[in-house]
Amino acid sequence: QVQLVQSGGGLVQPGGSLTLSCAASGITLADYAIGWFRQAPGKEREGVSCITKDGSSYYSEFVKDRFTVFSDNAENTLYLQMNNLKPEDTAVYYCAADRVGCTVVGEPDYYDAMNFRGKGTLVTVSS
Repeated sequence: QVQLVQSGGGLVQPGGSLTLSCAASGITLADYAIGWFRQAPGKEREGVSCITKDGSSYYSEFVKDRFTVFSDNAENTLYLQMNNLKPEDTAVYYCAADRVGCTVVGEPDYYDAMNFRGKGTLVTVSS
């Protein structure tokens, strides 16, 4: 049984930092394209960041230069380091893995179609 177990969300003030983690079991993340997408209140799902199967990292224009995606193969865990958080970053964040690939500019339905997804973790940026 495949599981992506997320942790690390919470409340943070604007300008603060959080690190999300996504621990995988039942699959080896190094064999998949892996990444993060989010859904803000009242908005559609959107890509945040991903690592393709060849190891290239991509970021949406909204988070580039503030967020860093990385994985630890020994721990089979994906991370998202988020710095200089803004209120508009408030959303439920999901990790996902796909056998084929990943993108940060997919249509909302794209993220639902990825092979495996975590259950989501809420990040609230507010003073």
